[in-house]
Amino acid sequence: MFVELHLLQHFAPSNLNRDDTGAPKDCSFGGVRRARISSQCIKRAIRLYVQEAGLLDARERAVRTKRLIGEIATRLAQNGKDHATAELVARRLLQSVGIEPMSDQPEKTQYLLFVGEDQIAKLVETAVRYWDTLRESDTASGENEQKSARARKKEAKAAIPEAIRNEVESILNAPSAAVDLALFGRMIADVPLGRVDAASQVAHALSTHQVSIEFDYFTAVDDLLPQEATGADMIGTVEFNSACYYRYANVDIEQLVQNLGGDRDLARRGLAAFLTAAVHAVPTGKQNSFAAHNPPAFVAAVVREHGLWSLANAFVQPVRPTAQRDLVQESIRALDRYWAKLTSMYGSSGLRALYVATHEPEQVEAMRRLHGQPGETMVPTVRDLIERIVASAFDRQAEDR
Repeated sequence: MFVELHLLQHFAPSNLNRDDTGAPKDCSFGGVRRARISSQCIKRAIRLYVQEAGLLDARERAVRTKRLIGEIATRLAQNGKDHATAELVARRLLQSVGIEPMSDQPEKTQYLLFVGEDQIAKLVETAVRYWDTLRESDTASGENEQKSARARKKEAKAAIPEAIRNEVESILNAPSAAVDLALFGRMIADVPLGRVDAASQVAHALSTHQVSIEFDYFTAVDDLLPQEATGADMIGTVEFNSACYYRYANVDIEQLVQNLGGDRDLARRGLAAFLTAAVHAVPTGKQNSFAAHNPPAFVAAVVREHGLWSLANAFVQPVRPTAQRDLVQESIRALDRYWAKLTSMYGSSGLRALYVATHEPEQVEAMRRLHGQPGETMVPTVRDLIERIVASAFDRQAEDR
């Protein structure tokens, strides 16, 4: 069972997601330049919104960090352990499975780790239980700079008792209660069995129309500038655009439940949190300069058994406003017409539910009905849409079990 989310969201002038030159990200689609917001940017905004809005408890979230050694050490110190020794113990704990610290910043790991809060707590418990062993383990041979990094890593790992290594691997391999980890997945190079296949897919957001980058020329004046002096003390430019984006994401319900160790209640709450955050989260790039806080004008959610459909090709022909309808209204019409084409060509037998929330309902025709029942898909609010989609996904799934 899959849940799909389709959104149309028009942002005022902004630079929500920059490339390496500071310009808004873009791409070519349908033969013209389009504004783009990367999937990574959108996923981070979703994770931050879930946290800031309190949609899930801290124990049901994960952290992505290089500072896991320091975090474990801090928690050990809070339990009365010496902080310097705690950092050594934490470092050796992770070295037992081959996760090495940075040579110049030993409180950090060499790469980012995506770890559930429950897993961090268990790692701290393991460090406390094996405190003396880890503190006294001799990993000096693994720190010999004359040896290759691979040899040093192998020796450092071998210096830790196998029982500790097995326990750390067990913690990282076991399902976590972290919903964002279950949704977005992870790969740990040194712990292959700790891989989590993502239950969700998030597409890059694309503008429904052709976009060109604009430039804001600005100056800044020194507040303490003498009255007789003139001129600016800073001159620069900021690139920006304004675009109506099509956004798409999906969630594999079976994979989500599996990633969460079979906890269907947590998966249900996790799906609701994901959908809520996906609708409301806005990337933070240059928001202090542009304040582009514009919610989606159109939200559609689908429950289907198979055959995922991104509707991005509704906009292969760039949308243009008309004298009768603005850019958002025309984008909704284009999406609705493309839905009609797909359902006409492929049918709707695999579709379990479809709900639409929009403040432009007069632009929706084909998506107003599912399985020939007119009007059954339109709901007044986003909250109603999320509640009905979650119920459809999990209640129908329960019927199929």
